[in-house]
Amino acid sequence: MRTQTGPDDDQLEAGLSTVLSERRQLINLAYRFLGSLADAEDVVQEAYARWYAMSRSQREAIASPGGWLTTVASRICLDLLGSARARRERYVGEWIPEPLPDHSEWISGPSTTADPADRITLDESVNMAFLVVLESMTPAERVAFILHDVFRYSFAEVAESVGRTPAACRQLASSARRRIRTAQQAPATGTAQRAGIVRSFKQAWEAKDIGALIGLLDPDATGLADGGGLVNAAPPTGGSEQIARYLVTITGRAPDLSILERTVNGEPGLVVQQDGVTVSVLAFDFAGERIKHLWAVRNPEKLRPWTTA
Repeated sequence: MRTQTGPDDDQLEAGLSTVLSERRQLINLAYRFLGSLADAEDVVQEAYARWYAMSRSQREAIASPGGWLTTVASRICLDLLGSARARRERYVGEWIPEPLPDHSEWISGPSTTADPADRITLDESVNMAFLVVLESMTPAERVAFILHDVFRYSFAEVAESVGRTPAACRQLASSARRRIRTAQQAPATGTAQRAGIVRSFKQAWEAKDIGALIGLLDPDATGLADGGGLVNAAPPTGGSEQIARYLVTITGRAPDLSILERTVNGEPGLVVQQDGVTVSVLAFDFAGERIKHLWAVRNPEKLRPWTTA
């Protein structure tokens, strides 16, 4: 027997659809704020929990549910960022933002989310180098910059999330832009050129050609690895020769490793697999025709979208 619906039910269903349609936007915001998909999912879940904790009349009184959810999620992220320094101090080893695959490479499995609404829109605001710069910002700078410069919210709207005046938020975003400019002093390298450098790097690594690897790395290149205390990870390394020798040592100890070209946070990157399971994801930053920074994420908790293991 089908239950007849009335106008109020139709309005409720339409309102529910509107609220749920904000999920992807909120996931995208929270990931850029926190650099962690798992944390972003928790934030969005908490924002929705607060929405449904209100009475129906309270929800109906909110003119823009999407705006309300954005403000709440931003405030939760701001609180988390405020405590992140203490949490990072307890983190074992280097902390690197969680790497994300291209949508076509996203693997769904028991430990991953298969909902397309939870997938991040990949653009220049999520490449690893950009996320690392965001980590150097104060929480308020980061939230103000992302909301205004990346998602185009007005400073009046940003002020509601940050809890400061629009003028103060304008200053926060300006300070964040200066940090970005300082970190991006090297000339930009085109996408095709970056992909070519990564391909050459992969081939030299597979061939254990230390000379070729050194030639592809900036003399002052840095390499960081994140194992989260769960797996062995290399200590911070500096200089092209030290990095090249370490990479060749890795492949010498584990000859069954496979190195694959993949898109990592919207940029050319590499995935290292062992017995078909992803064990490391590498992201790069470039200075001209050479690799300036290399980030290797080995923490299995950060590799959920890359493997079903």
